[in-house]
Amino acid sequence: MTSAMEKRVFLVEDSATVRTYLSLGFAEREGIEVVAYAETEHSAIAWMKAHPADWTCAVVDMFLKEGTGLGVLAACREIRQPGQTIVVLTNHATADLRDRCLRLGADAFFDKASETDALVAFCAARG
Repeated sequence: MTSAMEKRVFLVEDSATVRTYLSLGFAEREGIEVVAYAETEHSAIAWMKAHPADWTCAVVDMFLKEGTGLGVLAACREIRQPGQTIVVLTNHATADLRDRCLRLGADAFFDKASETDALVAFCAARG
């Protein structure tokens, strides 16, 4: 059973290697649990709709097995509840993509190549 103070992370990431790395990073932080993951835009949106209160932070990759993180962000405008944090983690960290993600409602934007530790710290502090 999860406590109200526990942070519950939902990973939207199609790379098993990245999911494992992030899961290990979150496991090192007390009070953070990865509750589920999705590899496609459709499955991410479906899970979030079916489990609206089961996550406090969503980590969203931009390029998925099917669809994109932009579609997930757009859907979150209607799915997301107050207090839930959405962060983007991508290998394509351009200024234009960062701006687009933030306009769609992302709380933060991180580069996979150099900012995964910062993402874990952000989620631990925020969501």
